[in-house]
Amino acid sequence: MTAITLEKPPGFVVREEAHKAAYENGFRIDLGIHDGWIGYRSTTARGDIWIGRAASQGPWLLSITHTCVASELEPEFHRDRYDSVVGPGCAAYAFTNLQQLYLVLDRVYKLGVSLPDAPLEAFNKITAHLPRTTEAERLVVQRVGQDLFRRALLDYWGERCPQTGITDPDLLRASHIVPWAECESDALRLDVHNGLLLSALWDAAFDAGLISFADNGAVLRSPNLTPDAAGALNLDTAPLLGPLTELHRANLARHRARHFYSGNDHQNE
Repeated sequence: MTAITLEKPPGFVVREEAHKAAYENGFRIDLGIHDGWIGYRSTTARGDIWIGRAASQGPWLLSITHTCVASELEPEFHRDRYDSVVGPGCAAYAFTNLQQLYLVLDRVYKLGVSLPDAPLEAFNKITAHLPRTTEAERLVVQRVGQDLFRRALLDYWGERCPQTGITDPDLLRASHIVPWAECESDALRLDVHNGLLLSALWDAAFDAGLISFADNGAVLRSPNLTPDAAGALNLDTAPLLGPLTELHRANLARHRARHFYSGNDHQNE
């Protein structure tokens, strides 16, 4: 392990590159410099970011303040070669080059606009004065929620179906794990952990209960799924769904209970 000494004060190149990286990834409010760290904030994503660089042109450093985002950043983003990256936030990371920093900042921003309850907050604000007396009025409110949910899932899953790699928005569906009508609250209806961003065919199969997912992300198939349909879905080569949180797993357990006698009885082998 190598201890890290921050470049203090950050030089002109560090300041310029940090500003560019933050600005291009949605963090455009300058918070100034604190102990060598350069701070930024977004008007749309929650949580602040702090960027720095180790002395002697060492690794680029990132510290974030959003605990939910920190808990969901993929494992490869966490430092594994440095033992003393300590920043102003709740978690800090080190990257060997700017490209890695940009990739993580993009993920931090997208998680920041979807976690933990940003969609619910927006929904409550938009629908606060909308009537809900008639069925037509309730459908209007539901459409608002579903549009917000879709936008949040696009951010959370990186605008990509994790099972097929499809990125065409017209072919992506915001799939509720626990259906809208069965959710006990608007908080569950709009929670990104109650949703998957799937391509149209995978969404149809998931919604019909012909497939589900195990806690480790493995695809489960119903005995009602025909061999032709399984072939069209490429189930034999399907990747593990992920990354999954404990909240995802709890909702997927409800999906399996709803559609399967026992999820493990139908696991794709």
